[in-house]
Amino acid sequence: MMIACLDRFVTDTDSRRPHDGSSLCKALELQLQGGITTDSRDIGLAGKDFGGLHSITPLALVKPTGADDVAKVVKSAVQSSNLTVAARGNGHSINGQAMADRGLVVDMTAMENHFHVVLNNGLSYVDVSGGAIWEDVLKRCVSDYGLAPRSWTDYLSLTVGGTLSNAGVSGQAFRYGPQISNVAELEVVTGTGDTLICSEMENSELFFSVLGGLGQFGIITKARVLLQPAPDMVRWIRLVYAEFESFTRDAESLVRRPEGDSFDYVEGFVFSNNDDPLTGRSTVPLDSDAAFDKAHLPETAGSVLYCLEVAVHYRNNDQGAIVDTEVHRLLTGLGYIKPLRFQVDVSYIQFLSRVKRAEEEAIANGVWDTPHPWLNLFVSKSDISDFDRVVFKSLLQNGVGGPMLVYPLLRSRWDSRMSVVLPEGEIFYLVALLRFTPPNPKPTMVDKLVEQNREIIRRCKENDIDFKLYLPHYHSRDEWKLHFGNQWSRFVERKALFDPMAILAPGQKIFTRIQQRSH
Repeated sequence: MMIACLDRFVTDTDSRRPHDGSSLCKALELQLQGGITTDSRDIGLAGKDFGGLHSITPLALVKPTGADDVAKVVKSAVQSSNLTVAARGNGHSINGQAMADRGLVVDMTAMENHFHVVLNNGLSYVDVSGGAIWEDVLKRCVSDYGLAPRSWTDYLSLTVGGTLSNAGVSGQAFRYGPQISNVAELEVVTGTGDTLICSEMENSELFFSVLGGLGQFGIITKARVLLQPAPDMVRWIRLVYAEFESFTRDAESLVRRPEGDSFDYVEGFVFSNNDDPLTGRSTVPLDSDAAFDKAHLPETAGSVLYCLEVAVHYRNNDQGAIVDTEVHRLLTGLGYIKPLRFQVDVSYIQFLSRVKRAEEEAIANGVWDTPHPWLNLFVSKSDISDFDRVVFKSLLQNGVGGPMLVYPLLRSRWDSRMSVVLPEGEIFYLVALLRFTPPNPKPTMVDKLVEQNREIIRRCKENDIDFKLYLPHYHSRDEWKLHFGNQWSRFVERKALFDPMAILAPGQKIFTRIQQRSH
């Protein structure tokens, strides 16, 4: 009955809400510790994101200091006829997921810098605000306590609440699970404006709903994140493969090994077998003094090649010979092209901040602020070879103007009670096509890349490839139902429980705001 009642507010992309000036006036009159602004510059910022594909104008931008401010804003929206509320982290969504068309956008980075390390049952945690930037959390944990969260994203200029609303994956997830598997407690403002503490034992339905919940059930205002001792240094290694089968065999072997018999980080990527400086062989060496000698490639090498990226953590007092011996042990038996092994030793913070350097170069080159029609998928192990054949070796043999990540993850490291949906099987692959466009690209070029993403999805469906979009973006109820599959009913029921008026995260386009009836 609940699902049938809720179907009426599932996305209707043709509906347009009228401008609610009275609701905005009431919102502006809220007594907040922070503030609300309608300044055109702030509004313009809140109406854009990293993807650069959409621009949606909100009514106002909220700058909260804490959960009380967020709760007041949500309650104001509930009492209005049609206002919605979107939590915006650092603006790194791709398809307008953190926007609110004529609604209120909450700038989570404006929240007070809450940071507190606690010890509970022999384990260390850090309590941080939902608007905290992971890069700042890392540096403070390491410098002040010698500790660090266990699971990361590749790019750290993202907010805690933002990644926990999706999943948060990187090369540590095969061992520790995604970031959502490494959280003990949350403070959440629900779609009714209630502020609740939740965990596996307290308000557990809300806890598991919010983790990976795409912002649909609550706004994360604080999180308690599990910590572990931080290493000092990292041996960072890249191994080249000519054949996809040997690449996946080794990658899957590494993520299946028990802790102590594998690397501390396992990722991988596809690159073009050419001299393109953005997508070709020159992107593989880690040291500027190293060179990729294509003479070592077998004659059978095709248009694309593969790189397995691994890392070993160690302490400053570990002797170099000991690290060398450990690396040699872990590499033994792997089928990479032996002369095409590249490595470098960097500090732990340098390693985790590796994308920051790429960001700085992209800013200098003028490509960081251009559109980014990225595509992220989870693909079942059973179909990853077909994906390689129909996508990497065909559509994308010349690259995407940026990294093409592909590496295995383990389903058993994820909790099925959370809102994320995954393909079938214990092993599945993250595929991330991180497109970059040149400065001032023509709209037709961007449209072509977006269409290529759609073509990839079409080919996956035509070839019966088992996949799920990560950071999903759909336009219709049928597409969202297909995405969630047999978890759709649970998702809808949770929405009715925690955000019955569909106030939150309108940019996801899953549900449509229920308008208040006039009395």
